[in-house]
Amino acid sequence: MWARVVEFMLACWLAASPFIFSHSEEAIVLWWSDYLCAALVGTFALLSYWRPTRHAHLLILVVAVWMVGFGRFAEAAPLSPGLQNNMVVGLLLMMFAICPNNASQPPRMWYEDEPRAL
Repeated sequence: MWARVVEFMLACWLAASPFIFSHSEEAIVLWWSDYLCAALVGTFALLSYWRPTRHAHLLILVVAVWMVGFGRFAEAAPLSPGLQNNMVVGLLLMMFAICPNNASQPPRMWYEDEPRAL
């Protein structure tokens, strides 16, 4: 579940990033994109702790693809620091979203009672 914690921390970072990178007041789409993505990532990361929705973290991949695409194609080059941040956070979320919830536990075969024949 460590990956879900990192995803939630990245959601908090994403919610704070409009203030850190001082998006202009005219960039209302960038503000809304950051807040909406932060809310979705945080929600999906927390929902992954509940047993019936334990695979909700896979929906973070959709949000991450949006973030990378929006960061790349929202403006012409050179990209603003806020859009570069969206791309980096989106790539990090892609990496963590594919980690299973039980990634910190040893494989099931290692703690079974009876050894298996090869």
